[in-house]
Amino acid sequence: MKNILVPVGSSENSASNLQYAIDLAKEINAKVYVVSIFKELSKVGGLSKVNTILKEDSENRLNEVLALVDTKGVSVISHPVKGEVLEGISRINRQIPIDLMVLAPRSNSIKEEVYLGKTSGKLLKRTNIPILVVPEGAKFKSPKTMLMAFKNGSFEHDDLLDAVRQFKDRFGTVVNVLHVETPNTTEEMAAVTDNLMALKSSYTRVEAATTFQAVIEYFQQYHPDILCVVRRKRGFFKKMWEKNEIYKSEFYTSKPLLVLPVQD
Repeated sequence: MKNILVPVGSSENSASNLQYAIDLAKEINAKVYVVSIFKELSKVGGLSKVNTILKEDSENRLNEVLALVDTKGVSVISHPVKGEVLEGISRINRQIPIDLMVLAPRSNSIKEEVYLGKTSGKLLKRTNIPILVVPEGAKFKSPKTMLMAFKNGSFEHDDLLDAVRQFKDRFGTVVNVLHVETPNTTEEMAAVTDNLMALKSSYTRVEAATTFQAVIEYFQQYHPDILCVVRRKRGFFKKMWEKNEIYKSEFYTSKPLLVLPVQD
């Protein structure tokens, strides 16, 4: 894990989120790329000056956030990025392979009952990058335990587990695996690939209606420092897949949430 990306939005939590990423990067010897994305307007009709102002505002926002953090000797590279948020992040990822994206769950404009705001939810569900959603105001500390929950135990591409492997190798994180068997579990899904079994400290197979329900039931039993789930369209966020905004009544955790980018 060499490159960490931190998008900066309007949230006052941006500085603490960036500080969390910097503190993590220092422990794993990674670089931090911090970006502010602005949507450029059509240059037709003399809007070029407006676009210049938008870019300057984006640069100023980055400078304001950077002034509030301690880089601790970590290489922190900031840059305004034009375009729509998904396209902008994808373009960055093509130029600089991103190993982890650290997100704040929501902006200040979002109602208190919301867990994931529209931008964070969109990035979580529609990018193919491992994502760590950091609770508001959280300070980084080495995670001693992880609860990793999934329905499909097949991880054919070993690099999909790199983020979990990094936590285990760098911090000695105990990885407690929760394999959830649901009514539509197939024989292929019930099998677990060797690469995951090599990472686990404990393995528990449970029956539940959904992976989400199993996590709710077993979270208190394991008391993890970090929760890890898998990004599948028929997986953890199934009920919420069609929308970007996720309410706390639908899902909420006070712990960092690591989402792995496995595609169906």
